[in-house]
Amino acid sequence: MRKGDSLTENTNQPIVVGLGELLWDVFPDGKRPGGAPANVAFQAQQLGCCGLVASRIGQDNLGNELIGFLQSKNLQTSVIQRDETAPTGRVTVSINAENQPEYIIHEDVAWDNLEFTAELETVMQKAAAVCFGTLAQRCATSRETIYKAVAATPEKCLRVYDINIRQDYYDIAWIESSLNLATILKLNDDEVDLLASMLKLPANHTQFAEALIDKYDLNLVCITRGANGCLVVSLDDSIDVPGEPIEVADTVGAGDAFTAGLIFSQLSGRSLEASAFFANKIGGIVASHHGAMPDLIDEFAKLKIG
Repeated sequence: MRKGDSLTENTNQPIVVGLGELLWDVFPDGKRPGGAPANVAFQAQQLGCCGLVASRIGQDNLGNELIGFLQSKNLQTSVIQRDETAPTGRVTVSINAENQPEYIIHEDVAWDNLEFTAELETVMQKAAAVCFGTLAQRCATSRETIYKAVAATPEKCLRVYDINIRQDYYDIAWIESSLNLATILKLNDDEVDLLASMLKLPANHTQFAEALIDKYDLNLVCITRGANGCLVVSLDDSIDVPGEPIEVADTVGAGDAFTAGLIFSQLSGRSLEASAFFANKIGGIVASHHGAMPDLIDEFAKLKIG
């Protein structure tokens, strides 16, 4: 049995599930593994959790390469499904003049067909944290699977909804259903503007977060602001973390790394302030490297949570 084939490995570590899209980010200079939930699981694994990707890929060479990559990094792949007809997902990525990524997300791919299986349900029942987003909800099959999978998690599971708005792959009904399932919401400052308008909430970031916590019974709202740091708001606290100067390689996956850092530090029992600063640091480190899944396990091991 190869590494990553069995959930029995690493069971002394908290299981962090990335639920949704697993794909190749295709840059002008080549392809790199990606998909927001998969990125979170990957970075959580590098931080010391048991990272597990719950997705669906094609029965093709691109799918085989993804499985091989994840297993080489000791990630669990036991609930990555293989689709007989639909291909492995791809996203064409370009970097604009502001050094920000722009995406073309290809349709009719395997992760649109993610199914709720007995194996997936068993994994979700053991999860300490799960990260899911909006993009993988663009098709009804995967959308219903995500809702069932998140609902199957234990009561104390960190249910992290990274809203992750891409192109026009979102709907207010999907967003509200996800907010009702989540305990933590993570989004960026551009998505705040969009969501505040859609839900008729205050534009001020702190007031916006407080309104969401009240309306959807959330524990945390985390707003990433790129070079300007982040804002993390709970029912009774608000942590404003300033940005740190870094040399940006590309920002693909930096927000997902932030999410992984937040999950890891919260599962470690750290304070909200320590978690916010640590997550911001992790996001910055990934932004200083190319691709969403750079090998940073040694660099992460040197960090202190606080």
